[in-house]
Amino acid sequence: MASAPPPSVARLYRPNRFVSLPAELDPDTYDTSPEKRRAEAERLAIRSRLKRQYLLQLNNPSPPAVIEDPALIRWAYAKSQNVYPTFRPTPKTSFLGAAYALGPLLFWIAVLKAHRDCKEKRIQERKYKRPFSVFF
Repeated sequence: MASAPPPSVARLYRPNRFVSLPAELDPDTYDTSPEKRRAEAERLAIRSRLKRQYLLQLNNPSPPAVIEDPALIRWAYAKSQNVYPTFRPTPKTSFLGAAYALGPLLFWIAVLKAHRDCKEKRIQERKYKRPFSVFF
């Protein structure tokens, strides 16, 4: 009498507290509810209709001047025009904006002022002879 084949690795695997369950064995990836499957089918149908419409426009013998891709238009709008849903002015962003805008300006003002004061001090102590210059 022949023995039964050995069980597969997937049947032998038991998750433990030290190792997480692999995605292949996770029931959430293959046991989906009917609502979830229906929503995925609707999204797939919408994508396929948009793809068919775009391909019809693309392969048209007399194409329009500009082929508009609605997904690309939505992406460009979200990237350029619609900045407020993704950005909120907070004290941190206000401080960082002021630091990046005024920080370099104040730094160079301080450096040039210190250099000018040092030069002026050396001129008054007569340790620095000013070169002749037409402009200043």
